[in-house]
Amino acid sequence: MLDNHARGTICIEDLEIGMMRSLTKQVTDRDIELFAEVSTDRNPVHLDDDFARDTIFQGRIAHGMLSAGLISAVIGEQLPGHGTIYMGQQLSFLAPVRPGDVVTAEVTVMEIDHQKRRVTLKTECKIDGKPVLKGEAKVLAPSRKFD
Repeated sequence: MLDNHARGTICIEDLEIGMMRSLTKQVTDRDIELFAEVSTDRNPVHLDDDFARDTIFQGRIAHGMLSAGLISAVIGEQLPGHGTIYMGQQLSFLAPVRPGDVVTAEVTVMEIDHQKRRVTLKTECKIDGKPVLKGEAKVLAPSRKFD
């Protein structure tokens, strides 16, 4: 399941405070396995049911950075979109994401510095409207003007 706004670019000249885009995806076992393979993070809390059952999570959880990757997808594909350069990201993980959970990543424009082409974005991931990840990103937005 993937619910996405139109992909492309919103240039800094067209950004407005409060503008928001989102992506919704169900996290699957395959997603977790592929993330473990790509990242080489094979912590058994993500991959081994028996091990994970005996942790504070009482079951397997997705990698936190898998959810953060959904935020990256919104920034890189929608807001601001293609041509955006990530400058920084602060994250707080509030609750686990489990296989089968439907996660909505939301990105909202908080501040715009037109002169430097810098944009500050509120970043969140939610399950059933409840935050599981909160943060703030700083990006260099694409522009129609040439430097």
